[in-house]
Amino acid sequence: MAEDLGGGKGDTQEGRGTSAATERAPEDRLEVRSHQAEVAGQALRYTTTTGTLVLREEVLGEGEREGRFEGHRPKAEVFFIAYTLDGVEDAAARPLTFVFNGGPGSSSVWMHLGLFGPKRVDMGEDGLTAHTPYRLVANEASLLDRTDLVFIDPVSTGYSRVVEGEKPKPYHAFDKDIESVAEFIRLYTSRNGRWRSPLFLAGESYGTTRAAGLAGYLQERLGLFPAGLMLISSILDFSTARFDTGNDLPPLLFLPTYTATAHYHGRLPAELQRRGLREVLDEVEAFALQRYAPALLKGADLSDAERVAIRAELARFTGLSEAYLESTDLRIDIFRFAKELLRDAGRTVGRIDSRYQGIDRDRAGERFEFDPSMAATQGAYTAAFNDYVRNELGFASDLPYQVLANLYQSWSYKDFENRYVNVAETLRRAVSYNPKLRVHVANGYYDLATPYFATEHTVRHLALDPTLRGNLSMSYYEAGHMMYVDRPSLLALRANLATFLDGIVGA
Repeated sequence: MAEDLGGGKGDTQEGRGTSAATERAPEDRLEVRSHQAEVAGQALRYTTTTGTLVLREEVLGEGEREGRFEGHRPKAEVFFIAYTLDGVEDAAARPLTFVFNGGPGSSSVWMHLGLFGPKRVDMGEDGLTAHTPYRLVANEASLLDRTDLVFIDPVSTGYSRVVEGEKPKPYHAFDKDIESVAEFIRLYTSRNGRWRSPLFLAGESYGTTRAAGLAGYLQERLGLFPAGLMLISSILDFSTARFDTGNDLPPLLFLPTYTATAHYHGRLPAELQRRGLREVLDEVEAFALQRYAPALLKGADLSDAERVAIRAELARFTGLSEAYLESTDLRIDIFRFAKELLRDAGRTVGRIDSRYQGIDRDRAGERFEFDPSMAATQGAYTAAFNDYVRNELGFASDLPYQVLANLYQSWSYKDFENRYVNVAETLRRAVSYNPKLRVHVANGYYDLATPYFATEHTVRHLALDPTLRGNLSMSYYEAGHMMYVDRPSLLALRANLATFLDGIVGA
């Protein structure tokens, strides 16, 4: 999740102590246990490996010893949880998927206990109500029947920390983050004899930014070629989501999600409310591309008559008043929309998932006090994970498990100074470099963090050779950013990802 694309999650790590453990030398610490579960109607026996892997860098001599290898210096301890299927005769034929979330500053708990792992947090049928006390249930949608899974917590998230004497800040950067996660992948793959296994990367939100960067880095720097990428709620081009003065892309690309949100909450005109969501979205997408985009491009040259017509259509598709839309200069900021749509009812809508509603003290404000979709899920996932990791996986630590650290507030994008972050070109090059690389992108219609229409815009502008356009596939769900909290969407996503994996491994 890119620059608060994690929904404003957690406490900052800046200024904290730099030591992961001051009373022990850095060393791998692993807890191995055996388990069994039922996935997609199939009984599975599997092994979990939970713990930390030490990242080291080569130390070269200086002076008379200049350039001479003198050993490895520990830099950071990366926490991970690996699930490997028992009884596999040929590990080289068994797919291996590395999974991470985004933030920047999010642990992998969301994809772990929401989508891929053999256990999931019980959020109710529609994902809107977590059962209390919070609990884990068997995840019938896990992909463990198709692939081994390794969940990675980047440095300063989860239990991952720099070692004593090192500073965390260098890891809070686009380039160093990719480098350190790639090094973890290389080490795990080498130590477990998995270089010939079909390799997959699965990322959510900023994790999709990381995944695209990793695809290029792994291939061109390490010679490790992924077979496929699974991008959940993708953001590759930040210009599609930054409501900056002079950037008219976000108002255009967020509009269909505004419409979906208003449709869900019953705020559209009756003739639109009576129609199915997909039919309404087809109409608003056509309006956005054929009429709204030219109107925004005209700027001050937009005639009064055109302005009145566009304003009326925007009101029809958003549920907002024409007077309010005029005050925004026909350009609706996401945070204003989340506050304005249900203002008369004293409610806000979620950014991560706009089906959720929140209550603010200041009903006249410009933006919500908090994202109600994050408030509704964070407690359940945090409690469930902390119980699970210690009591079932057998890993004990007195460090706080950093589910969410607001690293996006100080994340370094020095490689993209004076321009928007954009790894779409990295992805294009990775697919061109490796024509066998396949990519699947999952989108939630109620996702106001990484809207599906913005992702479609990015894909349309990848400039892939026509022979490679079929390497990318998309799927859509009537839920939000974490569409898997909604059980019907979870099962549909499971089916699409299983088909994606089977299509590559069986090819």
